[in-house]
Amino acid sequence: MQIVETRYHTFAEPPHELKLKSGVILGPITLAYETYGTLNKDKSNAIMVFHSLTGDAHAAFFHKGEEKPGWWDSMIGPGKGFDTDKYFVICSNVIGGCKGSTGPASVNPKTGKPFGLSFPFVTIDDMVAAQRHLIDHLGIKKLLCVSGGSMGGLQALIWATQYPEYVQSVIAIATNTRHTAQQIALHEVARQAIMGDPDWQGGDYYGKSIPARGLALARMIGHITYMSDKSMDEKFGRKLIAKERLGYDFSHDFEVENYLKYRSGNFVQRFDANSYLYILKSLDYFDMASEGKLTDVFARARAHFLVISFTSDWLYPSYQSKEMVRALKANDLDVSDIEINSSYGHDAFLVEVEGQTKLISHFLTRMQKGVSHAGK
Repeated sequence: MQIVETRYHTFAEPPHELKLKSGVILGPITLAYETYGTLNKDKSNAIMVFHSLTGDAHAAFFHKGEEKPGWWDSMIGPGKGFDTDKYFVICSNVIGGCKGSTGPASVNPKTGKPFGLSFPFVTIDDMVAAQRHLIDHLGIKKLLCVSGGSMGGLQALIWATQYPEYVQSVIAIATNTRHTAQQIALHEVARQAIMGDPDWQGGDYYGKSIPARGLALARMIGHITYMSDKSMDEKFGRKLIAKERLGYDFSHDFEVENYLKYRSGNFVQRFDANSYLYILKSLDYFDMASEGKLTDVFARARAHFLVISFTSDWLYPSYQSKEMVRALKANDLDVSDIEINSSYGHDAFLVEVEGQTKLISHFLTRMQKGVSHAGK
């Protein structure tokens, strides 16, 4: 069992405050992050991995005293897709989050109280800009690869187009270049569930009762979108919970109902409702081609790309990845486009370990050889 500790980097003094896309200056900013593996002498083996909507910096290995590893432990470690015998892997919690990085639950130094809804709106671009300060702090001039699934993939794409000099390669998994009306609609239902909870209190619930019912409902909605019809049927079907008497008392009769209640109950204990609202909104505003053509945006990129999608992912469907691939290829970029046949829906990027491991291992080996040849 490999033990890892979360570390923290704070930048505060100008110019290390962050000017957000909204024009607001945010600082001091703290980023929680973890690292796995060893950075080589010329710092050429660094990979940054980005978490999805409700993830955090704890991507792999174990925290002391805990029995559950990081959220992508199946892919990060010795001999795994992101092989920590070869690579130095970094994962940070995004700003706006609630797992150690500056967000709505953080104390506003001007008031001495949690920000709540006074926390400024942050975009995916802002999250990446903060991460760049962390990479500079670590003394890394160029990342061998940036990678992530879902929201993590959005961050990888922003790295490639906003900071192309930092990025040699990109692995974008189950992701897209803009949020669709359907995705925004699903997020709005989740937001209304939270804001409709009396305990939300306009976002000022810190030190009081948290909006547990609304946040649990929002998470249930999310879990439904992460799975496919087939995966839910295979896992739960119409199985009933063993109980003495079935009836129309609106208790949980089916296993799928019990699953949603269990998962949402755990989530309420670990995630901040305001962070959920802020991050959902940052996703909704994400549109790489908002000011022009997607091909023009990707003209800034210089990286090699591996784009992975899944056949049953209806939240980030494969056709959206194909749009991205066409824009990349229009710029004569090196792109490998792989669609994996899977019944797991959007969750496939966390579950389809064997297929992704082969693809990612091969891709990273090719990228590292490119670095070696370039250095000769």
